[in-house]
Amino acid sequence: MNRYPVWKYAILVIALLIGALYTLPNFFGEAPAVQVSSAKATIKVDGALQRRVEEVLQSAGVSPDSVVFDGHSVRARFDTPDNQLKAKDAIEKALVPDPSDPPYIVALNLVSRSPDWLTAINARPMYLGLDLRGGVHFMLQVDMQAAITKKAESYAGDLRTALREKNIRHGGISRDGQAVDIRVRDEATATAARNLVADQFPDLVVASSPDGEGLRLRATIKPEALRKVQEQALKQNMVTLHNRINELGVAEPVIQQQGLDRIVVQLPGVQDTAKAKDILGRTATLEVRMVDEGTEARAAEMGTGPVPFGDEKYLDRNGQAVIVKKQVILTGENLTDAQPGFDGQTQEPTVNLTLDAKGSRIFKDVTRENIGKRMAIVLFEKGKGEVVTAPVIRSEIGGGRVQISGRMTTTEANDTALLLRAGSLAAPMEIIEEYTIGPSLGADNIARGIHSVVWGMAAIAAFMCVYYVLFGVFSTIALSVNVLMLIAVLSMLQATLTLPGIAAMALALGVAIDSNVLINERIREELRAGVAPQAAIAAGYERAWATILDSNVTTLIAGLALLAFGTGPVRGFAVVHCIGILTSMFSAVFFSRGLVNLWYGRKKKLKSVAIGQVWKPEDASELRSVAGRSN
Repeated sequence: MNRYPVWKYAILVIALLIGALYTLPNFFGEAPAVQVSSAKATIKVDGALQRRVEEVLQSAGVSPDSVVFDGHSVRARFDTPDNQLKAKDAIEKALVPDPSDPPYIVALNLVSRSPDWLTAINARPMYLGLDLRGGVHFMLQVDMQAAITKKAESYAGDLRTALREKNIRHGGISRDGQAVDIRVRDEATATAARNLVADQFPDLVVASSPDGEGLRLRATIKPEALRKVQEQALKQNMVTLHNRINELGVAEPVIQQQGLDRIVVQLPGVQDTAKAKDILGRTATLEVRMVDEGTEARAAEMGTGPVPFGDEKYLDRNGQAVIVKKQVILTGENLTDAQPGFDGQTQEPTVNLTLDAKGSRIFKDVTRENIGKRMAIVLFEKGKGEVVTAPVIRSEIGGGRVQISGRMTTTEANDTALLLRAGSLAAPMEIIEEYTIGPSLGADNIARGIHSVVWGMAAIAAFMCVYYVLFGVFSTIALSVNVLMLIAVLSMLQATLTLPGIAAMALALGVAIDSNVLINERIREELRAGVAPQAAIAAGYERAWATILDSNVTTLIAGLALLAFGTGPVRGFAVVHCIGILTSMFSAVFFSRGLVNLWYGRKKKLKSVAIGQVWKPEDASELRSVAGRSN
């Protein structure tokens, strides 16, 4: 009746081991470190940079505890701040020869002291939010109307070009807000224009109305296309912000969407608000130029001659020199989209560009006149230009759709498309909220938060052990397992722990122990009714389960509502709250019953259980006489 099969105990043991492993990194603390990240969008950070950092440190005689590549940056961990400062100087000297044009950002940082064997199984500590570590918080409002207006302006130019190519006469094309008006003289022309829009512009819907002696066709963007424009604008702005924030050397920046048109940026460890604003507002521009392939230019590329008059020298992503002409053919203003794809014939990865009407006309003329020559796409940041790609023009390219290909991997195609899209913001943004938290306040918050959880748990444990005796001990152990599992899940998800999150953790203790109180009281009720101890234990758990499930589900619904509609601290509270409810159901019901079954399940003739004072009513006649005397 009260026995678990071996496989259930195996699951409990495995869950405990996994929980202990992924909770462990949070107890090692942080060590001084040096972080190396990319300062430019065109410079990649990879395993080769990790090996180079290791060589630099070895040459400087500085022994790091570890050097790891986390996908975005290389971090070298040290035992003392002195070695950290020596390593920073050595790395900067080797990787940043020109401080005015740094290819990498070398920043001081703090990383976990977790041993390598824990890191190897991806066991990492929780991230700490601004209120626990200090830093800068921004909330930015994206001007979605400007993004839609920009798209409508692009459609106006594209429609003008398409109508001219099809020889469809019109009385003028103008943009009215987020709609495009086309004036025509007769119904036949209007029908031809509508057919053209339906064939080439599936995201537009056309409505006609009288306009003097002629007709006016109003093309508006479909609702689903509007949502797509807004989503792409928000995504591009977030990618751009991430590229810019890399320059700050922030260990774990938080860049997340908030609602439909807002972006929250949190920079833990950054105290210089002015510098953060400067980075967030940084602009990057894109230019298309022709490559000079003359004899003098080739000599300049090889470093054996000067750069010819009218040309400029830039480096590509591989560090090779490219000589381009100063004349700018197109800029990023003419680029409306860039997406990775595959060539239909060779199946090679490509980057597909979409130009506006003006850019399409210029690009068609330039490609027709320069077949067999190279065209460079140059990205400028802080006045410094770098060649993203320099493909060869194979044929005349019209229609505003350009395909870039040539020995690219899928990853490189994705990176190039992101670079071309994220050179500048898709829509203007303004900072509508900002605040700064000092590191000393963060440390004080951590201490107070930990004390609240520890003392709260100690008070609960003392009460449970006194009131429920042995069952109170079981409940306390289950409560400890709940905290262990909660921290483990937060660590596995790499969630960011905030001060409201610590408050939610303290609340989770009360929610978890409430389930054990229900179970213990239900067992007491069965014992009062004269049920045998073994049967009372089984009935207590089974009959309390429905109540526990109902109460936890309703609480979880409230937590999910906070998670879906809350912002900032409310959202941090909701994350820990929801996870705490799930872990409490596991620990309070399944784990605590496993302990009870392990202790009492082996006893066949169980006469009593240690669950505190069980009040048993007297017989009915005595109760009536007592009631009569009291009246």
